[in-house]
Amino acid sequence: MKPYFISTAIDYTNAVPHIGHTYEKILADVLARYQRLRDREVFFLTGVDQHGQKVQQAAEKQGISPQAFTNALSQEFLNLWKELGISYDAWASTTDPIHKSVVQKILSHLLEKGWLYKASYQGYYSVRQEQFLTDKERGVDGAFGDQWGEVVFLEEENWYFRLSKCHSWLLSFLEKTPNFVTPSFRQSELKNAVLKMNGDLCISRPKSRLSWGIELPFDPEFVVYVWFDALINYISFAGYLQEESKNHFSTLWPCDAHLIGKDILIPAHGIYWPCMLHAMGFSDDQMPHLLVHGFWTLNGEKISKSTGNVFDVHQAIQRFGLAALRYYLMRDVVMGRDADFSEERLLSRYHAELSNGLGNLLNRSLGMVSRYRPEGLLRVSLTEECTTLLEEHLNLVHRYCKEMDSSLVHAGLETMVEIVTRTNVFIDTTAPWKLAKEPDQESRLSAVLMTLLQSIRIAATLILPITPDAGAKILSQLALEPLVLRDEIIIPELPEKYFAGRATPVFPRLLEELSTDATISPK
Repeated sequence: MKPYFISTAIDYTNAVPHIGHTYEKILADVLARYQRLRDREVFFLTGVDQHGQKVQQAAEKQGISPQAFTNALSQEFLNLWKELGISYDAWASTTDPIHKSVVQKILSHLLEKGWLYKASYQGYYSVRQEQFLTDKERGVDGAFGDQWGEVVFLEEENWYFRLSKCHSWLLSFLEKTPNFVTPSFRQSELKNAVLKMNGDLCISRPKSRLSWGIELPFDPEFVVYVWFDALINYISFAGYLQEESKNHFSTLWPCDAHLIGKDILIPAHGIYWPCMLHAMGFSDDQMPHLLVHGFWTLNGEKISKSTGNVFDVHQAIQRFGLAALRYYLMRDVVMGRDADFSEERLLSRYHAELSNGLGNLLNRSLGMVSRYRPEGLLRVSLTEECTTLLEEHLNLVHRYCKEMDSSLVHAGLETMVEIVTRTNVFIDTTAPWKLAKEPDQESRLSAVLMTLLQSIRIAATLILPITPDAGAKILSQLALEPLVLRDEIIIPELPEKYFAGRATPVFPRLLEELSTDATISPK
């Protein structure tokens, strides 16, 4: 089977990590960990985009080299992803010599095939977005909006990629590939943007105003435009055009999921990227799949440094714990839709579904096994009621896999919650504390206890990708291995004689009430 290849948008090193970065990396990590549970090889790529005019200007202000500047900021991202438990397999850094070599080889190839040309251009340029603007970017008042930052008029010679040559191909591709972008309404937005597409893409910047970038191999007076450079990371760090990694790349590609925010779908990932790949010679079947997530607000308001409404990731982890944060971000939002971060909802989800739900089920079940079978639980044949419950659980596991395969993590987690709910009802119905008082119910009691252990094992397996440390702690207390979520899912039998582990709280209760001075926005 082809390895599962997932990549996130590489983070711009001159940006501050925020809730959008956090959500994106955790979602990618969850999908990667889930595929590993499916017994599938995974290649999870993430990293940093280190070039561009803003980086050069910021480094100059600090009086240090752009490389020193980006190294320090890149380390902040590395530290945060470690704190969040992100299990990436490869780290992309666009200053890496391997990446530089691949970018230059691609440029030379495109020049040879007639995809590039040099021309003079004059127009308005957004320093913030590092791109030339056209009249369609003007507001109704004729002015360029605040989102473009400083806008200056430039006249200069540059190199261009024949983007217009791809117009009919891209429209045709989108028509016959309805699943190129998920969710589908984003693909509809992309189609509308492509219909309005015109002109070619400027892919260079003169060294006279920007020296921090990859030099064009055929014109050393220019460096590569940051977006053209950055997009290539998805293939350069997967082994493209590297002799020693040729087989590796052919096995990996195409990417199963480019996970990006909706703000960089159009034009970068939805137009530039497939057109670049098409020009390089990639077939329609070799185009990646774009998985697009929405924006986050905080307590109903736009996240903004200027207003002080900022999400502090480190503070959120310290306050709520990593398990609560990861669970909430995956449970409370539909992938692809915008979402609002609410501390009240985080606490509500955590306490109802983890602390009082799965955690309490674990504690009471292990407690009963220790109390009623202190000499060890001998394996017995399951009763019909036990078999029926486990079969229902397995149906839910298959539903979980279907939802997770569609990147609908919130829906997948609903199955875990349902398993816990059904198991608690099973406890109330079978009443093990009553069975323990009846000598002729010894075998039935053992079957019930076995079923409880297997039910928790199933629930812990399903939560492993979302809260890996907490899931591992549950399985450790059970002294059981997780299920392997192959197409045919089998629940391994318990040992001939099972001894319960020591029950310790996996999901301790958090603050019941929020005080006005206990926020996740830095003061």
